[in-house]
Amino acid sequence: MITYAVVIPTIGRAGLAQLVATVDGQPAPSCIVVADDRRDATSALDLPATTAPLVVVRTHGRGPAAARNAGWRAADADWIAFLDDDVAIPLDWCRRLVADLDDLPDDVAASQAWIYVPAPDDRLPTDGERRTMNLSGALWITADMAYRRSALLATGGFDERFPRAFREDADLALRTVRLGYSIVWGERVTTHPLAPSAGWRSSLRAQAGNADNALLHAKYGRQWRSLIGTTPGSTGRHLITTVAATAALAALASGWVALTRGHWARVAATAGLVWAGLTAEFAAGRILSGPRTAREISTVLVTSVLIPPFAVAHRLRGELRVRFAGLKDIRIPSGKPRAVLFDRDGTLIEDVPYLADPHRVRPVPGARRTLNHLRRHGVAVGVISNQSGVARGLIHAEELARVNARVESLLGPFDTWQVCPHGPDDGCGCRKPEPGLVTAAARELGLAPHECLMIGDIGSDVDAALAAGARAVLVPTRHTKVGEIDHAYLVAAVAPTLRSAVRRHVGRSR
Repeated sequence: MITYAVVIPTIGRAGLAQLVATVDGQPAPSCIVVADDRRDATSALDLPATTAPLVVVRTHGRGPAAARNAGWRAADADWIAFLDDDVAIPLDWCRRLVADLDDLPDDVAASQAWIYVPAPDDRLPTDGERRTMNLSGALWITADMAYRRSALLATGGFDERFPRAFREDADLALRTVRLGYSIVWGERVTTHPLAPSAGWRSSLRAQAGNADNALLHAKYGRQWRSLIGTTPGSTGRHLITTVAATAALAALASGWVALTRGHWARVAATAGLVWAGLTAEFAAGRILSGPRTAREISTVLVTSVLIPPFAVAHRLRGELRVRFAGLKDIRIPSGKPRAVLFDRDGTLIEDVPYLADPHRVRPVPGARRTLNHLRRHGVAVGVISNQSGVARGLIHAEELARVNARVESLLGPFDTWQVCPHGPDDGCGCRKPEPGLVTAAARELGLAPHECLMIGDIGSDVDAALAAGARAVLVPTRHTKVGEIDHAYLVAAVAPTLRSAVRRHVGRSR
């Protein structure tokens, strides 16, 4: 019998408790992981008691991709089933899921449910409702999608550079397929409700997805739309509309004194006609597809004027982000890092549990020489360390400061120190494998995370780096678990010693 875990990223929607209760069925999941992605959560989630182990992880508003990654990394099962927190599943969903997954060939990485979006009974759907209805029959959406955990390890999971619930699922599926896996449809059916009306602003907010389209284009080329099975899109049309509007306004501004004669009048008139025609056609298509109530027509007219420039602006923002932030491939860039961040215990110094005595600090062999090599060649160095002994009352803050000072006296100065004093159950965003310490170090050094290399001795070091967008190398010790080494081989890199990790990934010189 296969084992499966269920991961539900959430922002605290009302149906979460009912969904968790239904997931707690038979055959029972090995665990249910709720990834709480509320940015400023002031209260605990209202969750029912479950017979299956229930785990809650916090991702502090980093988006659905980060929430799902935190969820599957906290689960240990053959399969990870992802559900959105606003779907409705049948009471026997667990049985149907296992039936879909049982006996799938090893080269099948994922099983997708059929998503049903009920249409309004008495009218045509509104513009916002039609966006939700597009989920019916769409490829690879994670409203209900189960992945082999081994496939998630091989791909590294969701790309957290996609900050919204848009395109991150298609990106993961594409990378999975490119590794030689296949993705199949299951027999189970999950219902996705129509999104509640959010007024004309929702149409404009939806245009932010154009920035994510730019990232997909950078990663997969001009054919990315056909690769994910989506429509050709309206970016080109919106660009022409926006250019025409801009040209008309510019011509008016340049020739307003004498519009009745000469070149500027003709330019303004021609550009204005092009803009008006394209806008009218865009609005008419949207109006005829909807309920044609006075409110819907007025909303569509306003947004048909505003959507083209909004869409173009977001696409331009995405293209600039891709070009100037180095976001051109799912893998961390292969160039030499500008900073190397080290775990402290087990990586730079011998691992002494809850070390409070500076006299017990013992550098690992080659640590001082490796650090000096980096400093000589202009590479920044930093320390990234979990110190839960502070929260447990086993280490006083003054003792921790003295130990770290001793580390510096033996190994030389570091450009940044980032220490998490919280316990495992405190729900902070800094304790590894959360990315907080790595992103804080990069920020203090004035670098992007992808310009940093993290070296550590356990899996949480690797996961923290990858979650932040940095690269990672695992240097195993006797405390490193076999599964952590296997995981690092798949998603990062493994080196036998500290010195070899730096020589291989930074180089002998700079």
